[in-house]
Amino acid sequence: MALASLLRPAPLFLLAGLLRLALLLYGSWQDAHSAVKYTDIDYLVFTDAARLVARGASPYARDTYRYTPLLAWLLLPTARAAAFGKLVFAVADLLAGALILRILLRRRGRAMSVEAAGGFAALWLWNPMVATISTRGSSEGLLGLLTMALLWAVETRRVGLAGLVLGLAVHFKIYPFIYAPAIVWWMDDENMGRLCHGRAKPAPSLAAAVVSFCSPDRIRLAVVSLATFTGLNLLMYSIYGSPFLVHTYLHHVTRIDHRHNFSPYNILLYLTSAVPSSSSSLRTESLAFIPQLLLSCVLIPLALAKRDLATSMMAQTFAFVTFNKVCTSQYFLWYMIFLPLYLPGSSLLQKPALGISALVLWLVSQAAWLQQGYQLEFLGHSTFFPGLWLSSLWFFLVNCWILGLIIGDGVGRLETKSTSKAHIE
Repeated sequence: MALASLLRPAPLFLLAGLLRLALLLYGSWQDAHSAVKYTDIDYLVFTDAARLVARGASPYARDTYRYTPLLAWLLLPTARAAAFGKLVFAVADLLAGALILRILLRRRGRAMSVEAAGGFAALWLWNPMVATISTRGSSEGLLGLLTMALLWAVETRRVGLAGLVLGLAVHFKIYPFIYAPAIVWWMDDENMGRLCHGRAKPAPSLAAAVVSFCSPDRIRLAVVSLATFTGLNLLMYSIYGSPFLVHTYLHHVTRIDHRHNFSPYNILLYLTSAVPSSSSSLRTESLAFIPQLLLSCVLIPLALAKRDLATSMMAQTFAFVTFNKVCTSQYFLWYMIFLPLYLPGSSLLQKPALGISALVLWLVSQAAWLQQGYQLEFLGHSTFFPGLWLSSLWFFLVNCWILGLIIGDGVGRLETKSTSKAHIE
């Protein structure tokens, strides 16, 4: 009973806020008293860029600033209050949690109590990893907020708002474009509430099917999202010119980053970085996108999005991060935000042994990589091969297995949805 009372909205968010406040205070103390800083190096890049903008300069005058100028604009107050950005990211975490709770209650209705929904939302709100990353100064919380706002807008059929959020999210971080195919595929007459129950219609011709697929809602989503994305890009290009395109977008296509990288491409990128003029450089980075985009943009949306959009987005993001040529711990937040929506009814909860095994393997394989990374970064031991490579491969295989479980759950929900709908109606 005591725990259930803490899972009601007021105490749930109060404790989540206190957790982040405590971490902000602790981080300030550690930065002042320890050689190992709490603040993420990326936050120093953000704040330096914001100070440049405050002086009328370009944020790209700061080396390694690879983000939209919107982020530097948002953090302009850090020129006077250094912790302002961390506070913004922490608040974004909380707002994302509020949307998670709202989506859970809307999707589950009377089948889930407020306390049960709060328990799942706590997986994000009370998650120490989530709170630590945002209070260290990582902007991933903003992406979590945009992602949940996108899902909420789509499921509540606010098509114009969904297009606006999608365009903004892709401008902000590129990767949310993977959700566009899933959303478009999901937006059929049934899910948009326009299916007329009556006698079955004959199968349409190919031309009629194409015309029917290009529904007003789908066209509106495409137009609004593209207009938002294009408008923001034109605005930023008019102000900052080609450095905006190079650092915000083109850099990520040919990015070679072998440090703090869980990806099995780690060793290949390390070897490639030693010969930057190699003709195989572009080919290596380009080929890495093929399995990643095929899974996250085509196969998974086609298999899952029609009936369970949240599970599809979870699987898409998990595949995108797992197969990405650069994989850091911050990227884990991209799919962790979907956990509260995916877990209810999942095999990981219905079969506790399976869920515990997945969690333990995910943590242990990650710890094995971190142990090798510690020896490399702090002790100066050359662990790239075989230690770091084998641990990267192990972590990759564990993630592939978990991805298979998520997809299997999504397929299972496809088979049961029609039955559950009949009961609801």
